[in-house]
Amino acid sequence: MLRRLALAASLVLAMLVALTCGGAEDGAEISEDSPYPPTAQVAVHEQFLQDLELARHSSDGAGAVRLVLDEGDDGSVRAGGRRRWEFEFTAGPEGIAEGGSLFLLVPPFWGWSSPQAERPEAPGYTTATTTSPGVELGVRTADRNLLQVEIGGRELAAGETVRLVYGAGPALARADDYAEARSTFHVKVDGDGDGISSVLAEGPAVVIHPGPPERLSAVITSSLRPGQTATLTVAVLDFMASAVRDVEGELIVECDTPGLVLPVDARLLPEHGGNLRLGVQAPEPGLFRLRVRLVGPDLELSTLSNPLRIAPDLEPLYWGDLHGHSYHSDGTGTPRDFYRYARDVAGLDLAVLTDHDHFGVRFMDANPDIWEEIRGEVERFHEPGRFVALLGYEWTSWLYGHRHVVYFGGEGEVFSSVGGSTTTPRELWDALAGRDALTIAHHSAGGPVAVDWSFVPDPLIEPVAEVMSVHGSSEALDSPARIYGPVRDNFLRDQLEEGLRFGFIGSGDSHDGHPGLAHLSPNAGYRRTRPDPRGRRAQERMGHGGLAGLRAAELTAPALLESLRSRRVYATSGPRIWLDARLDGRPMGSTLKASELPAAPVLDVEVAGTSGVEYVELIRKGRQTVRFPFEGVLDARFAEPVEGLAPGDFLYLRLVQNDGALAWSSPFFVE
Repeated sequence: MLRRLALAASLVLAMLVALTCGGAEDGAEISEDSPYPPTAQVAVHEQFLQDLELARHSSDGAGAVRLVLDEGDDGSVRAGGRRRWEFEFTAGPEGIAEGGSLFLLVPPFWGWSSPQAERPEAPGYTTATTTSPGVELGVRTADRNLLQVEIGGRELAAGETVRLVYGAGPALARADDYAEARSTFHVKVDGDGDGISSVLAEGPAVVIHPGPPERLSAVITSSLRPGQTATLTVAVLDFMASAVRDVEGELIVECDTPGLVLPVDARLLPEHGGNLRLGVQAPEPGLFRLRVRLVGPDLELSTLSNPLRIAPDLEPLYWGDLHGHSYHSDGTGTPRDFYRYARDVAGLDLAVLTDHDHFGVRFMDANPDIWEEIRGEVERFHEPGRFVALLGYEWTSWLYGHRHVVYFGGEGEVFSSVGGSTTTPRELWDALAGRDALTIAHHSAGGPVAVDWSFVPDPLIEPVAEVMSVHGSSEALDSPARIYGPVRDNFLRDQLEEGLRFGFIGSGDSHDGHPGLAHLSPNAGYRRTRPDPRGRRAQERMGHGGLAGLRAAELTAPALLESLRSRRVYATSGPRIWLDARLDGRPMGSTLKASELPAAPVLDVEVAGTSGVEYVELIRKGRQTVRFPFEGVLDARFAEPVEGLAPGDFLYLRLVQNDGALAWSSPFFVE
């Protein structure tokens, strides 16, 4: 008889359930005398605690597994493609007892066929065989993406093997939607048959190649002073926004507005790896967008860049994605690929990989090698003035909400949210006190788990909040692209109404290995649209994503930290929309004294969209909203007197484009 599926073997699947649940309303029931907040996912938290208390046998997690390949075959496949993979598991020194099990865990994200033993004609059909006499194998689908092989008849002795064929039937097995340099299959072993298993330290990995070239990305520096040189980053993407490397063609760069010195005779060659950085000289003030075309053999792609604003005395605008995941937790791709995509494909100025502390197949807080690998990649890519790579992780509390921790000083450690001395937000903040570090609350209004705002953050350590990501908007109940599973009164505007002060940023929370371009994934809602003869509808519908626009003196970690702490930041849903707002001459995020303001201070606003701007809304305390319609224009400026401001008031802007893209200014505060 097949034994029960062990808690340790099923944790990953429980986490998948937690990822897709709709917030506290869909989670565990919380009694009135519970010590936990009503937003908590108590069942998930308790499952992690139980796992920590389990006593592992020395045979659990022992053995080795390898990918069996024919000569000349590397096991790779194109994204979304189908093939068969064969694995050979070799038992460790103590073998696997009769009644013990081994588990095949196929990457549980983004389209892999779930291994299953019941339907030979269906995708993911998996067989298990052994040549060891007397050993009987019981094979069953244990859960999503998890296959159990129970050892019967006798023990599987040390050195004896089991062959697993994943995709053994005619339908084969489907691979990941996204390109990956290392997509890993994991094996767990319950060596003594007590229902408790551990994962092998290493599993076989395969390369997932991108699909054919489908689109072009062109990102240019957003702000310059006259005489400076902008950087244009051009990259070729497949349908899922993975980078396509082996592409060749002529790059044609054009601009309808005169005033730029554009690159000529530019070519994208195979050795460029599908992306290229070009210089664009900007001698004169103005507002510019570039049309970029790639023309090659049987290939023609084109795109429009984000706006470039050139003006004297302009404080630089930098773009950052401070939240994303790799295959070390619940994402795809390696840490090196994460930072390479951020810099070379998305053209970001700042990126932070924030894998989970206690979430995934191998937990970071229990495996220091993961943290050391990420630290090494941060050091590799960090180049102040060109690209800032920061060290970070996600403090993944299922009781009090998720926050990512970002270190700005090059050093840092993982303070776990599970089973230690930093299991509440206050304990985390105390541990970070005195460091050049920030915490940032995300998907705070719902999604996987809402944030417990009864823990009031210190503005020095948590000066901003993530208003937008792949999960949707946590701004307000009336927000476009609202987050799923919202918890009433838990939105960011609700907290502003209660007197909290923080700026707004966006970040991707991408799990697809695409920091900076998460909004281009069909899995995040990106869609092509039909041509509109009236020109009112965009040719694309942007998906959910997020970026932070930071105004800072220079591209260094200290300057970016100062920008965040002073709230000179704003948020978009991914596209690099230009948004500048000043109240009585002061930048967004400012605190203004009511006694020093005129009766009707002027709010000056400048907008340059990446598609047509439908409207901008001015939102004030008390949920007062004034809408300024623009009916699809790309650029807009307006000045609005704001009357009746009093101590305790706040106001901010929300922008909506005709392609679904969004932007929010940081609030102004009155005291």
